[in-house]
Amino acid sequence: MQSLFHLAIHVTDLDEACAFYGGVLGCREGRSAETWVDFDFFSHQLSLHLGTPFATTRTGKVGDHMVMMPHIGAVLRLEDWLALADRLQEAGVAFDIPPVVRFEGEPGEQRTMFFFDPSGNPIEIKGFRDFDGLFAA
Repeated sequence: MQSLFHLAIHVTDLDEACAFYGGVLGCREGRSAETWVDFDFFSHQLSLHLGTPFATTRTGKVGDHMVMMPHIGAVLRLEDWLALADRLQEAGVAFDIPPVVRFEGEPGEQRTMFFFDPSGNPIEIKGFRDFDGLFAA
């Protein structure tokens, strides 16, 4: 079964969020209303609603990093991940965890980067040479 994922999160300012998700991340804007807007977040539906973002803590130990939990994210092909990493660096996005290789030489080797949207929502973007490695053990 193949399906799309939908996630709705809170943001504190819709204009700021639209500039970030649309302008910086390059996500296509969809339907909207006065208090929410939908984005095509790397082929999945992300709905941003005005409100207080979820509380996060640095409690997720992954490899050598303690990551923010919970967080949202996407998995990209490596060439798309590299292009996005460059675009984020050019836009001056402050990384929580800069672009790095994780699990190098092991099953599931991946690139990852963590950053925050303007409302403080943590985002992780992973990059894989081959999506078959996504669930490698």
